Amino acid sequence: MKILWLDLNSSYAHSSLALPALHAQMQDRADIEWSMVSCTINENVGMIVDEIQHHRPDVLAASTWLFNHEVLMHILSRTKALLPDVCIILGGPEFLGENETFLRCHPYIDCVFRGEGEQEFPRWIACWNRREAWTDIVGLCYLNEENQYCDNGLARVLQFDQLTPPEESRFFNWSKPFVQLETTRGCFNTCAFCVSGGEKPVRSLPIEKIRERLQIIHQHGIKDVRVLDRTFNFNSRRAKELLQLFLEFYPHIRFHLEIHPALLTEELKALLQTLPKGLLHLEAGIQSLREGVLEKCLRMGKLSEALSGLQFLCSLDNMQTHADLIAGLPLYHLHEIFEDIRTLAEYRADEVQLESLKLLPGTDMRRRATELGIRFSPLPPYEVLQTNEISTSELQTARRLSRLLDAFYNTPAWQDLTRMLILQEDDFLTRFLAYLTEGNLIDQPMSLEKRGLVLYEFCRKHYLAYQLDASIAWIEAGMSLKKQPAERIKTKHQVPPESWTILNGSYRDNLRLCFLPTDEAGLHGYWFGFEANSQKATPVFKAQS
Repeated sequence: MKILWLDLNSSYAHSSLALPALHAQMQDRADIEWSMVSCTINENVGMIVDEIQHHRPDVLAASTWLFNHEVLMHILSRTKALLPDVCIILGGPEFLGENETFLRCHPYIDCVFRGEGEQEFPRWIACWNRREAWTDIVGLCYLNEENQYCDNGLARVLQFDQLTPPEESRFFNWSKPFVQLETTRGCFNTCAFCVSGGEKPVRSLPIEKIRERLQIIHQHGIKDVRVLDRTFNFNSRRAKELLQLFLEFYPHIRFHLEIHPALLTEELKALLQTLPKGLLHLEAGIQSLREGVLEKCLRMGKLSEALSGLQFLCSLDNMQTHADLIAGLPLYHLHEIFEDIRTLAEYRADEVQLESLKLLPGTDMRRRATELGIRFSPLPPYEVLQTNEISTSELQTARRLSRLLDAFYNTPAWQDLTRMLILQEDDFLTRFLAYLTEGNLIDQPMSLEKRGLVLYEFCRKHYLAYQLDASIAWIEAGMSLKKQPAERIKTKHQVPPESWTILNGSYRDNLRLCFLPTDEAGLHGYWFGFEANSQKATPVFKAQS
């Protein structure tokens, strides 16, 4: 038989683990011919369908999630029209909830799978063309010959550590800039908005197995690993063992982790402080800085402990800490989101991500949406449209605010200035957001230089006291010294003053000096040193006189 996997991603930077995870369990089956069509949601649907039909598969399978759902349905409906005998099976997070409605609305889909498929998918393959035998396949949902809905529950792989790793599959993609490493399944937490909120029991791989897989990853030259472990520091002892393991691969691999800031023990804190710079990028789940909001979301952990833990993580200069907020959570008001961003800026979070809540299939919050006063889109990505606490217009303001944060706060070149303005000017975020919106800039892609020009011009018009800071940020970002933000800088025949205070770097005679005066007489200002014989545009030396 011939199985074709449709690998439909949002971009070529990402790659799903679903195919290699399933194929790895079945790769010794000589009676199965596997093939794959890999594409993105931005490609021409007709071209994708044409490629699929040339394979003439018996079974067409795909993983379905928020951002490929719509395009996937277009592809599959056309494919079924061209290949009416193909059996189409789908899995993925889109089917963790009620599936009868989906199957009746999409008759070209033969069945969908709910849960973890490594054990049950091979069993289904053994009877894929005998619908009467599907009743024994745990997790399978379908319409039988009498058009009755059949729901076989939820599939869980309890012996997670016994699975063949996806890296052993020939379909594992080693060409991406990062790979995902699933070290744990399930989550101790009960977050009502998360598909893992009710995923029990928690199952973890032994440290030695993780070491073996990391060695394979390292041999393939991978520099970044995203660790899929929502319970990373639930068990402090295991967390310490993992960190010690990650150290074995320094400086060759950087690890991205999700960490719960409320569950940081003193021992774990002490270890985190000693880790080398660049080993970790931390995603600290916080969602809201409001006790009532977190309680409504059924999130475990005291807010006071979460804030203390987050403040500690953000204080570490040997790693990056990413904090996220979610607009649209019940009891969360727009003005509180603005205030929480200010708090995260005060903590010096390296990145602040503001997302809109999406009511995902199978989550407690989706089931209780009416009770919680949440109205949401019935179509992917199921974004919240309105709650009792935040209006449709305010959610659009939050969306634009997210764009602002990504363009300015989360961009290293403009972060210090943006953080300074957020902390020192209470109305900065609202005024700058209005400025970007009125100028039709908020939804436009802007280059790094364009963003610097916009921020400089805004300061010049509305916060004149920060104009100098904007010029310094521009120069330190390596932007053109011939453009407006650097219009006051002196670049020719500059010689060091009798005395200056060195702020960073070290002075050498072969540096090309530039001087930015801070007074009319030109007696005081900032000195920047550039490598004279280098293409590098950023200064390597800075002093003040």
